[in-house]
Amino acid sequence: MGRVRSYLIAGNWKMHTLRAEAVDLARRVAEHARSVPAVRVMVAPPFPWLLPVAEALAGSPVALGAQDVHWERKGAYTGAVSPEMLKDAGCEYVIVGHSERRQYFGETDETVFRKLQAAISVGLRPVLCVGETLDQRQAGWTLKVIRRQLWGALEGLTPPAAFTIAYEPVWAIGTGVPAHPEQAQEVHAFIRAEVARIWNASVGLHVLYGGSVTPDNVEGFLRAPDVDGALVGGASLKAEAFCTILDIAQNLSAGRSG
Repeated sequence: MGRVRSYLIAGNWKMHTLRAEAVDLARRVAEHARSVPAVRVMVAPPFPWLLPVAEALAGSPVALGAQDVHWERKGAYTGAVSPEMLKDAGCEYVIVGHSERRQYFGETDETVFRKLQAAISVGLRPVLCVGETLDQRQAGWTLKVIRRQLWGALEGLTPPAAFTIAYEPVWAIGTGVPAHPEQAQEVHAFIRAEVARIWNASVGLHVLYGGSVTPDNVEGFLRAPDVDGALVGGASLKAEAFCTILDIAQNLSAGRSG
C-alpha cells in the first residue's frame, strides 16, 4: 500500500454556521493556508454554503469538501445531492459513512459502498469514515468492527490512485474524550494492512484520526507513524484553533519525508 507522507487536515463543519459565518471562516482558513505549504487542507461546510465557500476559497490551496453524497447521479430523490452536483459546485472531496450518518440516517456498509463508487466515478475524492462505539471497544471488538466496515465499503470497489480513510471512534466524537495516540496508531496500522489485503494494489493512502481533535492534543496523534492527518470537528469551526492545528502539522511535516 502506497504511503502518503504529507499531512491532510480536514475540517468537518457539520450542521453549523450561517452563510456569513461560513464565508468568514473559509476566508480566514484560506489566508492562513498559504503559510503551511507542506500541509493539505480541506473544509466541508453544510450543503447550502458550498458555493459561497467555494468562492471564498478560490485561488487558495484549500480544497472544498461535502459532508455526504447520494449514490445516484440524478433522479427522484428528494433532499439528496448527487456526486455530479458536488463536483459542479467545486468539491474535490466528500465525506462518506460518518458515524453520525450511520447512527441518525440509517447509513449501512452497503450504502457506503454505493456512495464511494458513485463519488469515485465522477472524480471526487472520498473520505471514508470508520469507527467503533464505546460498547464495542469495551467488548474488545474494535478491530472486528473496523474490518467489517472496511470490507463492506471497499471489497469490489476498483482501487483509485489515492484514497482517504478517517478513523473516528464513535465514543470520542464530540465528547471531549479523544483516543490515546497509542490507540489510534494501533487501529491506523490495522487499517493500512487491511486495505492492502482488500485491494492488493498500490494506492496512495491517507489515514486520518478524528474524534475530539484540538490544538492541545493533535501533535500526539500526528507523531504516530501511521497517522497521516486529522478530521477535525468542533475545533474546525474556530479559525484560530483550526489554523493552530495547521501550524502544528506544518512544523511536524519535515520529519514526514520519505
